Amino acid sequence: MYAIIATGGKQYKVAEGDIIKVEKLGAEAGETVTFDQVLAVSNEGLKVGNDVAGATVTASVLGNGKAKKVIVYKYKRKTGYHKKNGHRQQFTAVKIEKINA
Repeated sequence: MYAIIATGGKQYKVAEGDIIKVEKLGAEAGETVTFDQVLAVSNEGLKVGNDVAGATVTASVLGNGKAKKVIVYKYKRKTGYHKKNGHRQQFTAVKIEKINA
């Protein structure tokens, strides 16, 4: 059984026991989070739309962190302009506990 959830502007295919990194949530380690924006659920057949209107996915927060640094380099030729920046995206690691469909 798996579900497709949407959080942080992205979609994730999750099953019970999966550990995923999502965009940072306002939750600390050990708390429980509920994802109510479920797009599809597969249990012997794919259900979408009104069939999954009341479905939720429950997960526990493992911790928060930062991803690897991404270098952003801007350059314009012939003008001497160049600028180097770095960015580390914050994430929350969650473990999927239960899919309520």
